[in-house]
Amino acid sequence: MHAIASTLVLYSILIPTKNWFSPNQPLLTHIKSTEAVTLMMTDISGQNIDPTAGATAEIMKEADVDLKQIFPLSNPGTYIVYAVPKGEAMKGFVGTPLVIHVRADNRPGAPLGPMVVQIEAMAYAQMTTEKGGMTIAFYYDAAPHTIENFVSLAQGGFYDGLAFNKIVKDFIVQGGDPRNDGTGGPGYRLQAEFNDKQHDEGVISMSRQIDPNEPASMPRSEFANSAGSQFFICLNRENCKQLDGRYAAFGRVVAGMETVRSIAATPVTNAQTGKPEKLIKISKLEIRPVTAKDNPYVKLSDLATSRPAGVGP
Repeated sequence: MHAIASTLVLYSILIPTKNWFSPNQPLLTHIKSTEAVTLMMTDISGQNIDPTAGATAEIMKEADVDLKQIFPLSNPGTYIVYAVPKGEAMKGFVGTPLVIHVRADNRPGAPLGPMVVQIEAMAYAQMTTEKGGMTIAFYYDAAPHTIENFVSLAQGGFYDGLAFNKIVKDFIVQGGDPRNDGTGGPGYRLQAEFNDKQHDEGVISMSRQIDPNEPASMPRSEFANSAGSQFFICLNRENCKQLDGRYAAFGRVVAGMETVRSIAATPVTNAQTGKPEKLIKISKLEIRPVTAKDNPYVKLSDLATSRPAGVGP
């Protein structure tokens, strides 16, 4: 199974039979509950999506269901499915919600409609550093492959013990380099997922090589597609707005900005390179399941004027 799902379904009562489906396959999901539940769906903006006419979303404890038979999932997009005790509001959901990506084929001349469907357990990242902790919620709709890479590296322990190796005052703090000098990565490169998320304070985005032709033009493919494991966290909207649409923003710090600011206050040996006098290490980067009692996406919705990613029921 997909790494994040195989780890996190243990906390859920919504368990997909697999994580990738063709558009013609049923989206089979096992419901494992001790009480009757109602399945509820929203789009990524938090708008409720009603069940298909004639379909029932009420499930009596354990059952195997085809989500496509309950909800309209013919349009490409990102959706969230919750299991809610019968008669309760969505905010009282049980277990861990599922994120459903209905992906289109965006190649020129490709057929319209869904090409593949991916299902994963909804999660967030908890980072512990020498200066304190921070909670990161993901922009599932904007950078799914970038998130998948970040999650996979975190679950494998890649980031544990690495440091924030670059600090630029009122701009960014950067980490995720196994060499801790700004030149390292995981040994591969990612396809860029530039998107329309603004690089506001607390937004986390992927570092990449700078094209010598920037900022006069957009980065060429060899530079755009050069990210791997290094990420940065924005400190100031005004100074970071130049990054919009040119870097893959994939989440936001929703708790612990005081930790980020503390890291940013570390003295540097060279203001131009941003090399800190003392490397601030990441003690642990954990991927945790979303639950009703532990749902950072509510805070993400509160931070953003347009609810840019995830949902708070």
